[in-house]
Amino acid sequence: MENGKRVEKKEYNSVLISAVMLLGAFIAFLNSTFMNVAIPDIMKDLHITVSTAQWLSTGYMLVLGIMIPFTAFLIDRFKTRTLYFAAMGIFTIGTIIGATATGFDTLIAARLLQAAGAGLLMPLMQTVFLIIFPIEKRGFAMGVVGLVIAFAPAIGPTLSGWIINSHPWRDLFYVTLPIAILDLILSIFLIKNVTDNKEVKLDILSVITCILGFGGLLLGFSNAGNDAWTNVNVYAPLIVGVVTLIIFTWRQLTMEKPMLDLRVFKSKVFTFSTIIIMIVYAGLISSELIIPMYLQNGRAYSAFDAGLALMPGAIIMGIMNPITGKLFDKIGPRALALIGLILFTGGTFAFSFLTETTSVTYIVVMYAIRLLGMSMFLMPLTTSGLNTLDRSLYAHGNAVNNTMRQVAGAVGTSILVTVMSKSAENSGIANPLKATIHGMNSSFFWAGVLGVIGLVIAIFVVKKEDRTKTIKA
Repeated sequence: MENGKRVEKKEYNSVLISAVMLLGAFIAFLNSTFMNVAIPDIMKDLHITVSTAQWLSTGYMLVLGIMIPFTAFLIDRFKTRTLYFAAMGIFTIGTIIGATATGFDTLIAARLLQAAGAGLLMPLMQTVFLIIFPIEKRGFAMGVVGLVIAFAPAIGPTLSGWIINSHPWRDLFYVTLPIAILDLILSIFLIKNVTDNKEVKLDILSVITCILGFGGLLLGFSNAGNDAWTNVNVYAPLIVGVVTLIIFTWRQLTMEKPMLDLRVFKSKVFTFSTIIIMIVYAGLISSELIIPMYLQNGRAYSAFDAGLALMPGAIIMGIMNPITGKLFDKIGPRALALIGLILFTGGTFAFSFLTETTSVTYIVVMYAIRLLGMSMFLMPLTTSGLNTLDRSLYAHGNAVNNTMRQVAGAVGTSILVTVMSKSAENSGIANPLKATIHGMNSSFFWAGVLGVIGLVIAIFVVKKEDRTKTIKA
């Protein structure tokens, strides 16, 4: 029985399927931050400007954010093995192109292909895990997924910094290529078809409005991190994004078989867990940009050393995710979410007291506390919300959840970076370094406020899990 509904038993080895998918997801998430440290070397080698080079990150983020909403349709339409092989194949082709790139056009194409593959891998893996693991073991399974989500991007800058110190930037692609090829080969033999396919057709209006809507929002908020909100590069994409997303939403609600089924929001548990995660995630992602900025620009640390300083927190979060997942299976999400949000919020407020002499130990400890808290509420709340959905809505729930995180991260980063800049400008502090740190402190304060809002919502709406109520397609 699953969610009160009997599901036909299929023959597969859940451990082998999980191992292959986790390996692929690890490589994909590692690459999301792998190139950041190499940008100065790439600029010099390819003779490009900072604004041009920034598209290696911005373009990756845009394709990732646009791709995720399509995953629900693709998972419904195609078999698991076919879809996973295609995703890893696209990612691997992108890696090969990147390793042999001789110009920026080729390199950006490689990054966009990597993003397209990665954007499909994560929702697909989460959907498969919901199917192959019984509900009483999902917390642990999704906790292992959380380990990959947390650890891979965290070690990316440190690992790539170590490689770049003595090797050309193209070697970053060569390092991951053998693992990607291995995972691609393993998927042929070990991935089984576990999802339930349907006869669904791709709606052109949904495709166009999805691309323009999510692409416009992500691009606009991304540009807001560098340009004024009154700049046409900011408000034009945002206006296009909002208008087309309204059309997209209307279209999905009026279709018999929508590309992205928004009926997942009929579940109050799913809706509120998604809202809490979005609010807190906005504060998390923005500070993930500001903390390295403080260490590198404010304290003159190298990118490699800054990555090392943040490594203990990433390791703790990676270790704790499966543990908190196991606890979730036993006690439900409420206690974990409340304790986790308190730790995360307290650790975030602690960063609002930075000075030019703050000890590295303080930064390491507070960062670790933040990520410990994150490990206690991120995947438990995600799993709790998805558990209330019918099996036929798993792919749509995962697509919505991952898309909302992308949007929240972009919104949070743009707003809190703006807060940092404006606070520094209006501080009246003559010393540029002290003014910048003052701006960072203001940004962390408001990130902490987001944590408080998430905590207050959780106190009133997160309950001990009820596994008898499901929202059906």
